Amino acid sequence: MAQDSAKPDFWDTRYRGNVMPWDAHGVPLALAEWLGARDAAGRVLIPGCGTGYEARHFAQKGYDVLAIDFSEAAVEAARAELGELASLVKRADFFAVEGGPFDLVYERAFLCALPRRIWEDWARRVAELVKPGGTLAGFFYLNDNAKGPPFGIAPEALGALLARSFERVEDRPVPPAQSLAVFEGRERWQVWVRRQPA
Repeated sequence: MAQDSAKPDFWDTRYRGNVMPWDAHGVPLALAEWLGARDAAGRVLIPGCGTGYEARHFAQKGYDVLAIDFSEAAVEAARAELGELASLVKRADFFAVEGGPFDLVYERAFLCALPRRIWEDWARRVAELVKPGGTLAGFFYLNDNAKGPPFGIAPEALGALLARSFERVEDRPVPPAQSLAVFEGRERWQVWVRRQPA
């Protein structure tokens, strides 16, 4: 199997081999509850969208959705899952995607899929893609594991990556019963608001 998770073929191999321990087969409860408590919608970017379950949920809540993945196999899986909403999914690289800024960038098993060597690039790019006053919200895998993916991040390191451009406004653990085995006990739901430019 391909070994560099920064490359599309790493993920193509896993999707085509049905090796997907990160696939929740539905919309996480924490996201559904959070969206259910919000009146506002807007433009949302879902990077590393995988099979795309959340894209449908965001669309049903009135969001203008762009779900992206750079893996051809993941895009095929998402389009098959979404059916009549397949046009919400585009094959694109997060680091080069156009169309921003967005009101919301949704995080679910994307940062932890990236090799640690490009996390600084991820932080810069997500700050570019979220408009001032907009939101980065989702699930973060907080772990000090040496190998991955998933690559865990220490809470302090996540704060160091994001605090330059964002303020954290929500942070709570994901109950083990709501977490996949690969993330269980080490996953947190967080919401970060993009600071206004100085």
